[in-house]
Amino acid sequence: MRVIIAGAGSVGRSIARELLHNGHQVLLVDREADDLRVARVPDASWLQADAAEISALEEAGMSSADVCVAATGDDKVNLVVSLLAKTEFGVGRTVARVNNPKNEWMFDEAWGVDVAVSTPRLMTALVEEAVSVGDLVQIFQFQHGQATMVELTLPVDSPHAGKRAGDVVFPPDTVLVGIIRDDHPIAPSRDDSLEANDELLFLTTPESEDALESMLSPGQRIPRGREL
Repeated sequence: MRVIIAGAGSVGRSIARELLHNGHQVLLVDREADDLRVARVPDASWLQADAAEISALEEAGMSSADVCVAATGDDKVNLVVSLLAKTEFGVGRTVARVNNPKNEWMFDEAWGVDVAVSTPRLMTALVEEAVSVGDLVQIFQFQHGQATMVELTLPVDSPHAGKRAGDVVFPPDTVLVGIIRDDHPIAPSRDDSLEANDELLFLTTPESEDALESMLSPGQRIPRGREL
């Protein structure tokens, strides 16, 4: 997979290292792509240019990219890069960093953003996940808010603890996609059981989140108006 990352700050470089480690081809685009920065991720390709300019994206070969990641520290730049990647170059998937949570409402398909990632909200989600068994935590929001990835640690007193996954009727448009048990991931089948303290990962919709939390953890108060 060929990935172009706009922005080679600490976030962009960290993403690049992970992708390279997983065997992907990475190009970093940054106005300050000096020798020091290049030396920090030597296995990536580099282009010193302003990623918000269409000529720079042409030089980067954006039309041949499978994914564009807009990871600069400027929300305006990330929106412009995402929009250009999607509308001018037909990139199949765009991921954009949201620096200021107040700007999240703009990071949608109208601006060419497939997935918006807000670092402050992710950090909040991780904190809540660590301290709140039974609370539903939203990890990601996809495609203009029509789908979300959420996590819930199943409490000991859940009425569904010990049940087979195939016997549990989840709310509409809700799919159990993963179980983390004792730090090991499980791809759930109908015969896998839901055990107390399992971390359950779901794809669902915002409309079904409260119902999902209510059925798995009825002791929690709802609705809560979460936007993590």
